[in-house]
Amino acid sequence: MERDELVRLYFDLGFSQKEILYYLAAKHRIIVSERHLRRILKSLSLYRRKHSDIVDVAVYIMEKLHTSSQLHGYRWMHSHCVAHGLRVSKNDVRLLLRILDPNAVNQRRRRRLQRRRYRGVGPNFTWHIDSYDKLKPYGICINGCIDGFSRKMIWLEAYHTSSNPHLIAGYFMKAVLNEAGCPRRVRADRGTENGIVKDLQTFLRRNHQDSLADQRSFVYGKSIANQRIEAWWSILRKECVQFWINTFSDLKENDQFSGDFLDKNLIQFCFMTLIQGELNDVAHTWDCHPLQRHRNMVEPSGKPIIMYTSPELYNTDNKLVLVDALEVEVCIQQCVFKDGQTCSDATVFQLCCDLMVEHDLDVPHNPQEAIILYNTLRDAIYREL
Repeated sequence: MERDELVRLYFDLGFSQKEILYYLAAKHRIIVSERHLRRILKSLSLYRRKHSDIVDVAVYIMEKLHTSSQLHGYRWMHSHCVAHGLRVSKNDVRLLLRILDPNAVNQRRRRRLQRRRYRGVGPNFTWHIDSYDKLKPYGICINGCIDGFSRKMIWLEAYHTSSNPHLIAGYFMKAVLNEAGCPRRVRADRGTENGIVKDLQTFLRRNHQDSLADQRSFVYGKSIANQRIEAWWSILRKECVQFWINTFSDLKENDQFSGDFLDKNLIQFCFMTLIQGELNDVAHTWDCHPLQRHRNMVEPSGKPIIMYTSPELYNTDNKLVLVDALEVEVCIQQCVFKDGQTCSDATVFQLCCDLMVEHDLDVPHNPQEAIILYNTLRDAIYREL
């Protein structure tokens, strides 16, 4: 990428000028002065203090309030606005939320639990894997992995199952390919879905000489003790999943969802892509937002993406372990990867596709459209039964 493209990228990620200068120098060997960076930002019309039209911001927030973003506090919503290219202060976002959604603001005013402390050595020292089952009654299964040091999300996936060990292994190996290496250690619970990940991790680490090599490179533990990912699930519920729980509960209360095989497949067909899109947004917003620093906090704090990619700023280094390309190919043969079939049943998926063509139905772009599609397909199928 050219220099100006990199500046725009890091600016849109919410990086400060000092952070942009550091990344240009450390990651791309592009040296510019702070004054020259300000000139570049001006030439690109990138301003932090020259705010967007407040009406545009209000319209964007109103649109987000019709999705799971209605659960967001003002800090998280501000990060969404910045990622969307809107220039607005946190205080303006806070005031807009108080005007546009006062009930939700009042509901968020509650105490937080004090959690035990966690110490991370460096990025890619430990990956924490877990499945999240709050949407499983409706056919949506979520699996995630978080880096223990930086708290950056390694993956966050929604699919019609999270119990297939070959699928979880696919998530793992896709991350290994993306990062060009594996972590020093993986932590997961004793569910059978993590068995192949254990085999692959210990296989990739079997010939290394460090203290966590071979069998010590994978740690089983109770799900509730997997602190990093368990703590993040509470954030995911607050910022995204609670909206979908409420949406599907409304369908159930209105006798539009029975929990049977067909209804779960229809939920998967109509909502899976939307939910995955929102999971991607939540993970991106989380990675780019600054972690709040608390009193007596001993662990480093900052933006997860910076902590992950620039550990030298925190007096540590990347703990990623390089792996052999041929061994990676062997591991991939043990994996299953997500495909375009969002339903667990291929027959139902094909039937839904045929009905959409027959009735000229559009792919949903928001939850309201997905609900309409769900009820339309459900009624059409039940008429044929």
